[in-house]
Amino acid sequence: MRIPAHSVCTAIRDDIVAGVLERGGRLTEEVLARRYGVSRVPVREALRTLEAEGFVVTRRHAGACVAEPTEQEAADVLEMRTLLEPLGAARAAQRRTEAHLKVLRGLVRLGQERARGGNSEDLRSLGGWFHETLAQASGSTALTSTLTQLRHKIAWMYTVQASADPAEIWAEHGAIVDAVARGDGERARALTTLHTERGLSAHRLRFGSGGDRTERVRNSQHAVNMPSLRN
Repeated sequence: MRIPAHSVCTAIRDDIVAGVLERGGRLTEEVLARRYGVSRVPVREALRTLEAEGFVVTRRHAGACVAEPTEQEAADVLEMRTLLEPLGAARAAQRRTEAHLKVLRGLVRLGQERARGGNSEDLRSLGGWFHETLAQASGSTALTSTLTQLRHKIAWMYTVQASADPAEIWAEHGAIVDAVARGDGERARALTTLHTERGLSAHRLRFGSGGDRTERVRNSQHAVNMPSLRN
C-alpha cells in the first residue's frame, strides 16, 4: 500500500516541531524513508511541501535541511497570528454554521471544567482545537490553512508558559464564541485581538534572546501508517 505524501509530511513536520529533527540538520531521502517505513517518493513530495511552508530549506552541497529561523522571522510569525486570528473570528461571525457553534461551545465548556481541575496538558490541546475550529468557521480555506501553518511554526519556535489563570483564558474563549454566535463580527474581532495580544507574554523563543523579540511583537519517532497521524 502506498503511504500518502501528506501523512509523511505530517510525520516529518511533527518531528521538526518536537525537535527530534534538529534545526539545521540534514534531511536525506533514504534515511527518512527508512525512518518512516515508506519509499523515497512520498518523502521527496513531503520535503517539497515542507520547504514551501518554511520548515525545510535546500542548501547547496548539502541538500534538504531543517530550516533555522531567525529571531526576526519568529517575531514575524507571532505578529502574523495576532493579525490573522482576529480576521478569522470576524469572518466566523458571518459564516459559521450551527455545527461550528456546537463544537466551539462544547470546547469552551470542557475547557472551563479542565481549568477548574488544573490539567494544563488537556488545556493546551483544547486551546489548539478551539482556535483550529474557530479558523474553520471562517469559511476560508486559505485563511484556515495559513493559521494552521502559523500554529505549527509557533509550536516549533516557542515554548508557551502555562497561564496563571486558565479560567480567565477560557472566559475569553467563551466571550468570543458568544460574539460569533450573535453574528457580531467587530466584537469577535476586538475580543480575539485582545486575547492574542495578552498571550504574547507567555511565549519564549527556543533559541536566541526571546524576551526582546516577543516584546517587540507586542508594542519521538512516528509510524506513518498509524491512524493517529493527520495533516
